[in-house]
Amino acid sequence: MRSPTRMFSPLFGHSPHSARDPEREVDQKSEQDPEREVPREQEQEPERTPEQESESERHSEPEQESKQDPDPAAERESDRQSEQEPEQEPEQEPEQESEEDPGPAPERESDRQSEQEPERQSEQEPEQNPERQSEQERAGRRDGRGRLGRVPLTTKLVAGLLAGATLLVVADRCAAMYAEKRAEQTLRDKLGLEAAPDVHIHGFPFLTQLLGKRLDGVDVTVPDAPAGRVTLAEVRAEATDIRLDGDLPLPVDGARAARVNGHVLLAFDDLDRELGAPAQVRFRALDRQSVRADGELPVAGRVVRIHAVAHIRRDGDRGVTTSVSGMRLDVPGIATYRPGRPARLRLHPQAAEKISHDKSKARALLAVPSVARQLGVAPEDTGPAMRDDERLSRITERPGFKEKLMRANLVDLVADRPEALERVGVDPVLARALVRLRAQDLSERVAFSFQLPKQVKGLRLRNITVERDGIRADLTGSGLAVGTARRADS
Repeated sequence: MRSPTRMFSPLFGHSPHSARDPEREVDQKSEQDPEREVPREQEQEPERTPEQESESERHSEPEQESKQDPDPAAERESDRQSEQEPEQEPEQEPEQESEEDPGPAPERESDRQSEQEPERQSEQEPEQNPERQSEQERAGRRDGRGRLGRVPLTTKLVAGLLAGATLLVVADRCAAMYAEKRAEQTLRDKLGLEAAPDVHIHGFPFLTQLLGKRLDGVDVTVPDAPAGRVTLAEVRAEATDIRLDGDLPLPVDGARAARVNGHVLLAFDDLDRELGAPAQVRFRALDRQSVRADGELPVAGRVVRIHAVAHIRRDGDRGVTTSVSGMRLDVPGIATYRPGRPARLRLHPQAAEKISHDKSKARALLAVPSVARQLGVAPEDTGPAMRDDERLSRITERPGFKEKLMRANLVDLVADRPEALERVGVDPVLARALVRLRAQDLSERVAFSFQLPKQVKGLRLRNITVERDGIRADLTGSGLAVGTARRADS
């Protein structure tokens, strides 16, 4: 029996298998090998113009030649390069693809950015997640509370006590400083001081003393306290067992000190500035009860040196005074004048030495009977000596004649025989100016005294001594009151 295909072959001139459909073959190939696709564009190739065909022929000829005549050495060289550089091909492929087909490049760039964005978001996620941050903060606080909870209770108590004690000490010291400032201002106003004194309150704590209205002790230092003609360089007092008056917490109205001890100092520097200015006098210690004053005084156009001794003594219980002695005015190299009763004008050793060797000066003095008697020359010897040099030499060369010249008082010559003074080298004008100076006026230039301020009662001076830096006296007292307490007792 013939098959159907053979039956139809005479009619159509070929069998069904001999008639091939190109589209059916392509579909069959695609079904058999899905990875292999035959483009239909190759079968239905569009018509080309003569110019395109000529150009394609030019490109195809070298390719055919290269296919027909391959070079074995070139093939081996290309194989060797492909084996040595396998890793460079993936890098070059994107470049070739980008050169051949620039269209997909933006798509690949967008893919890269899309891959990097999740990574960035994952890195920024802890910062942008507030819930996670709050959980971390709560965990940190729990850890801190846990560490604090592990600290022993004793340590916590000690730390709290130390902090509280520090605050109490600071508050107590601040209150004490405030009270000291108020006391300084009060003393300055009461005593009329130019500078505020320095007040220091003893004892700790101060607040408990204040509440009890009793202070252990207070130190008061008053600098430059005025005391009459002079200024006390320092007044220092320490008051103990002080009772305060007033209703707390109101300001204290007054205070009463059971005992007061201290000292006062009158410095020599202050004496030099306040008393020595007119005569340029300087004071210094002579002994424990005396002060020596040395200076210069202008008299009749000449500079005369002034010397005196001030003896220190107490004036009652609250003052110090001086008595001046040994006052003298020296004309260097000529004479010394001592005011007082009697006043004395005597020659210096240099002037006496010149007179004993100068016959004219010696005769000028022997011509005054009062001076001749002081020199021990009898009247019957004076006349021959005035005429005979040999007889004069016997008188001037006697032992002790020079000492007698230095002890002779020439005050009477100032008024009676001023020419005689001039002949022996004493200026009569200067001598008359010296004699006119009163002893009291000269003593006041170097005398001084002081009293404790009247506003402070209950204080007394004891043990007045002269020291190297000035005059010092002890200060004692009891029941010293300041403020309303003082007025209540008066």
